[in-house]
Amino acid sequence: MINRLLLLLTALALASCLAPPANPSSRQTAPTSLSSTTSEAHDVLINFLTFLHTKNYAEAAPLYGGEYEALQVFNPEIDPEDPVALWTWVCDNQLLQCLEVRSATFKELVGEAYIFQVEFNNPEGSLFVLGPCCGATETEMPPVSRFEFTVTRNSAGSFVVMNTPPYVP
Repeated sequence: MINRLLLLLTALALASCLAPPANPSSRQTAPTSLSSTTSEAHDVLINFLTFLHTKNYAEAAPLYGGEYEALQVFNPEIDPEDPVALWTWVCDNQLLQCLEVRSATFKELVGEAYIFQVEFNNPEGSLFVLGPCCGATETEMPPVSRFEFTVTRNSAGSFVVMNTPPYVP
């Protein structure tokens, strides 16, 4: 019995030595060891944010599952039934930061909701950091560089993103 245990421990130690080294570029947006369902949710999130960044609002709109009335707050004259016009307004006027995705990491599954942490690039390529707002200090409102996004299935069974990109007042 002890010999089998030693053999098993030796095999595990050897296997860990033979494992390929971690890829430093794995911090990018491509998931490496996610389940196929989580990977599908990840892909929808990346596609949605990329479509917004590249101003392809007609492709982005069906991937959004949140309330469009929340976007209409930025311009009440736009019909809430016209998602392309709403996305165009909030992104082109830089009310929402429709930036390039730097990384998107799966955080956890909460019920049927896939939670991801997303980092964005500023236009010049540096990390986007949302600083304190409205007279607050960094102590009162610490800077944020990771933003949480939720991806769930809609009534048709398709994955949709429930959050908008960060808002900068």
